[in-house]
Amino acid sequence: MRGEERKHRILALARHQGRIEVTRVAEDLGVAQETVRRDLRVLEDRGLLHRTHGGAYPVESAGFETDLARRTTLNVDQKRRIAATAATLLGEAETVFIDEGYTPQLLASLLPTDRPLTVVTASLTTAAAVAESANLTVLLLGGRVRSRTLATVGSWTCTMLNGFVIDLAFIGANGISREMGLTTPDPVVADVKAKALQVSRRRVFMGVHTKFGASSFCRFAEVGDFEAIVADTGLSAVEAHRYARLGPKVIRV
Repeated sequence: MRGEERKHRILALARHQGRIEVTRVAEDLGVAQETVRRDLRVLEDRGLLHRTHGGAYPVESAGFETDLARRTTLNVDQKRRIAATAATLLGEAETVFIDEGYTPQLLASLLPTDRPLTVVTASLTTAAAVAESANLTVLLLGGRVRSRTLATVGSWTCTMLNGFVIDLAFIGANGISREMGLTTPDPVVADVKAKALQVSRRRVFMGVHTKFGASSFCRFAEVGDFEAIVADTGLSAVEAHRYARLGPKVIRV
């Protein structure tokens, strides 16, 4: 197997499994562990993988985006902790925007049901999850439904958002970096996120540590646009401090 073919196989494995281990990949491909480590360094330099101790995980990019089903299997414990902590930041908000994605869906299920609250979302799964709560008014944004994430996008979605004034937006992203800000692969998704931020008084970003340092095709926000960032402890304290210097409070859980 040639070097580029091997790297392609390694990247495909990482994207299929969500995370790979050097020892297992070396065994599967019949090569030395040092060969795999060298390939991982090259793939990381190309911005396709992030290396960890003993392995690596894929970076979402302009040409690669995980679907919702896959997101429900990756870093689930961390996403639950992030969602639970983000829910405590609700404060006195009466209207909230909840972004597409699994972590926002988890957060929606944790919203208080003992007082009136209006939830605006482009996510069909999030709307369905909370629609039966008596005190929650759910507004599902219209538009074209993306099969990968079951969320609406397009001009109709943005036009509806433009008519609102929202107290608090809970936002996700495919990547967040201090240099490039918050990014996502699809321009129409970026449009919806940017519009939600524009019409919201407060903004909170939620994301697991694998999102940090990664960047995708379409930038829709800067780190300083947010009052808070909620991440798991996979984001180092040193790196969290660097993000906090750009403005938001960074909470690691």
